[in-house]
Amino acid sequence: MFDNFPLWPQRASSMAGNVDALFIFLLIVSGLMTLLIFTAIVYFAARYRYRKGVPAEQIEGSTPLELSWSIIPLGVFMVIFAWGAVVYFNGRTPPRDSTEVYVVAKQWMWKLEHAEGQREINELHVPVGRDVKLIMTSQDVIHSFFVPAFRMKQDVLPGRYTVAWFHATKPGTYHLCCTEYCGTQHSGMIGSIVVLEPAQYEAWMSGGTGGPLSATGEKIFAELGCVTCHRSDSQGRGPNLQGLFGKPVQLEDGRMITADENYVRES
Repeated sequence: MFDNFPLWPQRASSMAGNVDALFIFLLIVSGLMTLLIFTAIVYFAARYRYRKGVPAEQIEGSTPLELSWSIIPLGVFMVIFAWGAVVYFNGRTPPRDSTEVYVVAKQWMWKLEHAEGQREINELHVPVGRDVKLIMTSQDVIHSFFVPAFRMKQDVLPGRYTVAWFHATKPGTYHLCCTEYCGTQHSGMIGSIVVLEPAQYEAWMSGGTGGPLSATGEKIFAELGCVTCHRSDSQGRGPNLQGLFGKPVQLEDGRMITADENYVRES
């Protein structure tokens, strides 16, 4: 119904329809209540306005009327509460057989690791029609993992794990972003969820660890535009990485360490 509406994100997960239905219901109820209240205000302002020479009328109230405007809204609010609770708990309770993916948020990137060992940065490949459970933590400040097409959002906190899940319903590439202000480059903390057909996903997983590690690193270095900051002519914003691995480097506090795997991973 709303797939071609430009202000409405496309739906690409099993929970998107339920979230949209609740949102539309809230929108309709809010609109009707607003219209009812403003209509009543205008009517009573006109009906009981001051008239010269006409004495004011004392209105004692109406018990049936007061019960009606208390019980009917209470019933509507209870429906909203129950419906919202069902949507919330369904979105926070991943199925037991979900495929697990570990997510580490860091200024200003998403680091993702599959249970089989494949790692990705700012991109996550998943199969269509399968439950995916995200186990997330932050390496520095509070972030928030949000995929609009999946109607899925979960804060990612330092020092603890949070969990979210989704069930992608159609192949495609979907926008991922951080929705918790996390520093000067917050707006650039974006990525993609790539939903593949099962056969394509298995092929991707099989090839995820193939080839020399140096070739894989070169491919990632080029795809992510790392050369923009880490230029070999020392004019980039970051340090020159050429020939760095295995050599001693000086930290800000003056200490000297070797540029090994941990240094490259954490720097």
